[in-house]
Amino acid sequence: MSGASTTAKSESVSACDEQGEDDTRERLLTDANINPRTGLATDYLNHFNEAIMLLEMIPDIPECAEDFIGWRPRSYREHFEASHLSAYELIIRAYDEADPLYRAQFDRTVDSMTAILLAVNDGMRAARDDRRMILARQAADWIKPLLLRADRLIHGSLETGADRDLKQEAPEK
Repeated sequence: MSGASTTAKSESVSACDEQGEDDTRERLLTDANINPRTGLATDYLNHFNEAIMLLEMIPDIPECAEDFIGWRPRSYREHFEASHLSAYELIIRAYDEADPLYRAQFDRTVDSMTAILLAVNDGMRAARDDRRMILARQAADWIKPLLLRADRLIHGSLETGADRDLKQEAPEK
C-alpha cells in the first residue's frame, strides 16, 4: 500500500463519520486491526510483550537481563511511527480520535506499565544475577495484569469509570 493511499485512508476516517458511513469507517479500522468501538490497536501491546518475554527468560538465561536493560519504552505514537505497518497513519489518527473514556484509562494503564518497567530496569542495572532473577519474576507478575487490562480496554470489554457511574445512576426497571 502506498503512502498516498494510507493518507487517503487516514483522512477518510473523519470523513466517514461526517457522512454517516459507519460501515465504511468500521471496515477501514478493522482492516488496520483497530477496534472500531475504542479506536485503539492491539499491536501496541507487542512492545510490552517483548519486555515481559525478556523478563521471563532471565531466570533461565541470565544474559537476557542485558537485553531487558536495553529495552526502552515507546509511546503509542512512537511505536507506530517506527513500525513498518502500512496503515500506521490511520492507527495514529484513530488513537487521536479514540473514545476519551477508553483512551484515558488505556493511557493510565500504559503509564503504569511503563513506570514499573523503568523502575525494574533501574533495579536490574544495580542487581546481581540472583537478585535479577527474583526481580524479573516479580516484575512479569506485576505487568501481566496491567497488560490484560490494556488489552480489555482496546477491545472495549472493560467498563470505564463512566460506564460504571452511568449504570449506578440508571433507575431500576
